[in-house]
Amino acid sequence: MKGGYPELIAQPGRDRHLWHSSYVQTYLERDVCSLRQVGDLSQFQSFLRVLAVRSAQLLNLTDVARDLGVAVNTAKAWLSVLEATFQVIVLRPYFANVGKRLVKTPKVYFMDVGTLCYLTGLKDPEHAASGPMGGAIMETAVLSEIIKTLVHRGFEPQVYFWRTMAGTEVDIIVDTGGQLVPIEVKLSATPHPAMAAGIRMFQKDLEDKSLPGYVVHPGDLTLPLGPSATALPFANL
Repeated sequence: MKGGYPELIAQPGRDRHLWHSSYVQTYLERDVCSLRQVGDLSQFQSFLRVLAVRSAQLLNLTDVARDLGVAVNTAKAWLSVLEATFQVIVLRPYFANVGKRLVKTPKVYFMDVGTLCYLTGLKDPEHAASGPMGGAIMETAVLSEIIKTLVHRGFEPQVYFWRTMAGTEVDIIVDTGGQLVPIEVKLSATPHPAMAAGIRMFQKDLEDKSLPGYVVHPGDLTLPLGPSATALPFANL
């Protein structure tokens, strides 16, 4: 609920809801307007909230634009501003053909889980964890930590997701320079081998490129889930 911004971590007594409210307002009034002329700030704020409830899902900007009553090009421009200012991560599907990665439907994630919870109206930690946004929040937290770790080590993050036409999916694929690490994110703290089914399918399809994978979960167990996948606690990231 708090997120990872330094001020909230350093000052545990701060009202997190008020802080995130002020942050979003400042971002809207100052940063967005300095990058792009946004005529209707309230409409842009609605765009933020619409993206938040679609976090960790395939993003159809045509549907978003229609729901908001704006042009698709406007929605694309707003998304590019959010990505350029590190508010969101646009995760694209992994294809061996690089050109396909750029044109296929992406997913979008907010960089900070506190911002995500604020924009979706979540105020209670238990409801956030067990409600319909629980999985998206967990995925956001894991992806954000991976991105931050890579950046802090001086790497340009090459991170994707993988999805077949039949719907088999791996949440996160990290390209380490020709070798691919598949990562599944699960909300359950009791990992079991079936959770690694998508990873095994990915490894079968890309056996020459795939490294052993991980199922990241909120519990405290590290254990094998087969010959090529390991359950990893989120705290160990």
